[in-house]
Amino acid sequence: MKKNSTMTAQEFEKRFDEGEDITPFIDRSSIRRPGMEARRVNVDFPEWIIEKLDLQSKLIGVSRQSLIKLWVSERIQQEHQNQKSLTFKGVAEARHEPSDCTHC
Repeated sequence: MKKNSTMTAQEFEKRFDEGEDITPFIDRSSIRRPGMEARRVNVDFPEWIIEKLDLQSKLIGVSRQSLIKLWVSERIQQEHQNQKSLTFKGVAEARHEPSDCTHC
């Protein structure tokens, strides 16, 4: 099969499963990650925060931008976990029957 020729999804999967190099059949210009497209956001920080960001980014060997993305991502995940536990706690409390409880 020639490079960039058309093939069925089944043929593509078969070749992949057999360990064949399928990269010649991939149009990299059309690859998309839904929900992961970058959008530019401008944020103003005080000078002291920039200095601390630069120091920390040098310590771990990443760019300032990468450090900010990492920290924001970690915080969002942490908040999501906190919200899930609060939601679960709220559901458990809503189902609480005083007649079943020894401290009510």
